Amino acid sequence: MNPLEQIIIEKIKREGPITFETFMDMALYHPEYGYYASSVSSLGREGDFFTSSHLHSIFGAMIGRQLYEMWQAMGNPSEFDIVEMGAGHGYLAKDIFDYLQNTTESMAAFLDSARYSIVEPYAHFEKQQRTVLGALQNQARIAWVKSFSELKDIKGCIFSNELLDAFPVHLIRMNETIHEIAVNYRDNKFTEEMQDVSSADITNYINIFSTGLPPGYRTEINLRIKKWLERVAAVLIEGFVLTIDYGYSAREYYSEDRTGGTLLCYHKHTLNESPYRNIGQQDITAHVNFSSLKLWGDELGLKTVGYCPQGTFLTAAGIDEMIVELYSDSADYVAEISKIKRLIFPQGMGDSHNVLIQYKGNKMAELRGFSMRNQVHLL
Repeated sequence: MNPLEQIIIEKIKREGPITFETFMDMALYHPEYGYYASSVSSLGREGDFFTSSHLHSIFGAMIGRQLYEMWQAMGNPSEFDIVEMGAGHGYLAKDIFDYLQNTTESMAAFLDSARYSIVEPYAHFEKQQRTVLGALQNQARIAWVKSFSELKDIKGCIFSNELLDAFPVHLIRMNETIHEIAVNYRDNKFTEEMQDVSSADITNYINIFSTGLPPGYRTEINLRIKKWLERVAAVLIEGFVLTIDYGYSAREYYSEDRTGGTLLCYHKHTLNESPYRNIGQQDITAHVNFSSLKLWGDELGLKTVGYCPQGTFLTAAGIDEMIVELYSDSADYVAEISKIKRLIFPQGMGDSHNVLIQYKGNKMAELRGFSMRNQVHLL
């Protein structure tokens, strides 16, 4: 039994069964032994999972081009804030700057205006990010903050790639009424129990996004996304929120075909569905209900610019042009293309990941990534 398991068990003994959201929060974010808080968490090909930025550097180049387009849409301001949340090892930031520093004069003007902030609460990740970014820290305005609360008066873009899927979720099961799944410890093992819902917000969420679920239906509810959006809207004076993640619209998420939910665990690139093993040593994720992001964003003044699968977004945004620009003369052109395909094809991240861009401001921006009638309706 590892120290985190013992801490969770002692909490259950003192307080009784805990919600799964509390369990997941401790497993991932306990300040000493949680998966992300401890140095055992490892990303990339040698780690537990990898993201689009690990797959190919062109992903960062495309994000850089998207940020440039946002800057243009806002009238080429002399100061443009870029805030990255969930930066991992820092590869995405590096790929963004590597692309912007080797392009046109107009993009050089954008780079001069950029103030890049990485929100990173964990020292071991910040150390890795600083190592990866290397000399870029002296060539560009890059700053680290421990907490989102340290930011204010943001004008530009707040973005994340695979951040929201790691927010702790409530688990519910439909019986005659809605029951919440709680975590207990009996007979030397973690067990699940059905309880009344711990918050009226859960019932309200079900009524909005997933009415009519059949008996036995088990799924997740992510209420922390709303709190996160509230914090984002509070610091964003004007600009964009770019969210890329695993997920679905509410209609897809809570379809009758998906009766077991989307909760998954990753340990050394091995997928499993048991959050009660490798506690503190594996990632736990649940897909994002993008309809909730749209609805709650609308309420906070974050208007939806567009939403679609990552593959169609990158295609519409001109990834074919980027391939020619960066790799047409490369001796490894075929090998590069085979990797890039996984970013855009339906069999890979092109279909499993979705892109949502929201905007706060007086005018509604139009972005190239949503120019091909490729948007999916969220509500």
